[in-house]
Amino acid sequence: MTIERTCVVCAAVIGTGLLLAGSARAADPKPAPDVTLQDGKGAIVRLADYKGKVVLIDFWASWCIPCKTSFPALDALYREYQPRGLEVLAVNLDERRRDADTFLAARPHTMPVLFDPKGVSPAAFAVRGMPSSFLIDRAGNVRFTHMGYSDNIAEQYRREIAQLVAER
Repeated sequence: MTIERTCVVCAAVIGTGLLLAGSARAADPKPAPDVTLQDGKGAIVRLADYKGKVVLIDFWASWCIPCKTSFPALDALYREYQPRGLEVLAVNLDERRRDADTFLAARPHTMPVLFDPKGVSPAAFAVRGMPSSFLIDRAGNVRFTHMGYSDNIAEQYRREIAQLVAER
């Protein structure tokens, strides 16, 4: 099943009043894949360049209904925790850049937005639904994962981020 189809399934579930949103603590933290992405100007960004920092990498797309809520919430977390060592990388998966640009124009943000129109990075992370995010510790290990988004997940993010930024 493609990521786009998975998001359609999520949207159908949302329409019934349910929301697929889950979180998992990595039982055995594994190194995050060293994915290579592009920023808005085409410069190459490697996830490995962030080793030593706490990173929340979030996969989103303009066609994903829950992403319309999660994107500004993650940007708020970035503004709150960036001074304490958190980096948020919002990875857009739209095949057409203009779709992402339209989405971004309607949502002012400060967190970095990166682009992967070919979907290589979500495959490396084994993303199964949209939005999906991964919290990576300073050693470069995936410690928490989230699939989907709901309003109550923001507090869970705060607890997990606080734990990881406190670790030295």
